[in-house]
Amino acid sequence: MAFTDLLDALGGVGRFQLVYTALLLLPCSLLACHNFLQNFTAAVPRHHCQGAAAHTAAAGNSSRAWLRATIPLDELGVPEPCRRFMEPQWALLSPNTSVHGAATESCKDGWVYDHSVFPSTIVMEWDLVCEARTLRDLAQSIYMAGVLVGAAVFGILADRLGRKAPLVWSYLQLAVTGAATAYFGSFSAYCVFRFLMGMTFSGIILNSLSLVVEWMPTRGRTVAGVLLGFSFTLGQLILAGAAYLIRPWRWLQFAVSVPFLIFFLYSWWLPESSRWLLLHGKSQLAVQNLRKVAAMNGRQEEGVRLTQEVVSSYIQSEFTSIRTSNSLLDLFRTPAIRKVTCCLMVVWFSNSLAYYGLAMDLQKFGLSVYLVQVLFGVIDIPAMLVATATMIYVGRRATVASFLILAGLMVISNMLVPEDLQALRTAQAALGKGCLASSFICIYLFTGELYPTEIRWGWALPRSTPALGAWQLPWSPWSGSSVPSCHLWPLGPPQSWLGWLSSSWLRLATHPWWRPLR
Repeated sequence: MAFTDLLDALGGVGRFQLVYTALLLLPCSLLACHNFLQNFTAAVPRHHCQGAAAHTAAAGNSSRAWLRATIPLDELGVPEPCRRFMEPQWALLSPNTSVHGAATESCKDGWVYDHSVFPSTIVMEWDLVCEARTLRDLAQSIYMAGVLVGAAVFGILADRLGRKAPLVWSYLQLAVTGAATAYFGSFSAYCVFRFLMGMTFSGIILNSLSLVVEWMPTRGRTVAGVLLGFSFTLGQLILAGAAYLIRPWRWLQFAVSVPFLIFFLYSWWLPESSRWLLLHGKSQLAVQNLRKVAAMNGRQEEGVRLTQEVVSSYIQSEFTSIRTSNSLLDLFRTPAIRKVTCCLMVVWFSNSLAYYGLAMDLQKFGLSVYLVQVLFGVIDIPAMLVATATMIYVGRRATVASFLILAGLMVISNMLVPEDLQALRTAQAALGKGCLASSFICIYLFTGELYPTEIRWGWALPRSTPALGAWQLPWSPWSGSSVPSCHLWPLGPPQSWLGWLSSSWLRLATHPWWRPLR
């Protein structure tokens, strides 16, 4: 008998599972806000050099004339963002006049920013433009480095301390560090707190999904995994609305962080995974939790009949494979699980490289970032509905491979569209992003099912590869290209064939746990 048989006997997908899953997925929706927050808090407004102090008095009453005389124009006819004339070129104020060979210099006196869309961002506050523009990418990379470290730290803690304790701590850490990010006024402090926030992303996602999977009967896991995807979609829409209403970056940062204090308070009510408790010799507490589940699901009589011996009999098969201590080597100990671990790492990496490459810098599409954020969120809804049907009727592996191939083809075709057709390019990118989001949800569920309970913490290793992909993306040689389509190259062909190849290899898995998953 399996532990899922016991859950079926206690009500299956009952009231407890519904409430428990909802309380765990609600924080995940706001977690998506933090993932894409820098699309708004680190937006780069139009800017140009501040005029030299010695020439300011000569500006007169016409700022447009002063701008034309002091700032050269680029090939598109707009003021250069990073250069200014060393001396005002008053001759340019005459019609049909051009100046050749005029000496220019960098913006020694700072920059003037356009505040019409974004009244304040970290770019404006710390002048992260021109020579310092890489610091903006550094801040996002530091956040993703936190996700990478958090996957390892909270994955190990989940095995040692259970799923609940690291989850409760992650809620508190995100609330405190998020508020601190909005309060402190230095860029170094901003990066430190963003790193700590990134760590909590892994702690919340890993433990939330583990708890959902371990409390949910098999027949409800697919829907639960898809609901996780919809919670991320909801979070992206919430972020677009919150960013539109709250324009100053500090208040926006504070607004999406404070709710985690509420999540921290009610998370104390959430019971620990009884499966984990049984495997770690805490059968009495496991029985108490199961009786509460039975009562909430209307199966109080079944709950009263539960004893430690009865409950242990449902998980006896897993006791035969549990080890007294677990390590990272368990993920590579046998040829079958080694193959699965390596394939999942490649699938996670290829999926995340394309996903974050499309979704983490919305200004590159040349449209309103608020509109693009809404579009990127809404497109996930039909895509994940299709993914739900294919996961149920076709299987996990075929769903992952198909959506990765479709996403790669969308990105490749996007590179062939003329750059002046921004609306078409954005629509194609949104479709690709929807395919990647659907693939992500399937991979989350697939990974949690492929590993047994005693080493389920180990899925933090393949899960950490998305952070590795997103961490290195800003530093790729394509990211700073002046040709908008060039940054899409590493997101298309490699992501498509690597994802298909690794997903196909998963069919070679021969462990009994994997056979029903097709």
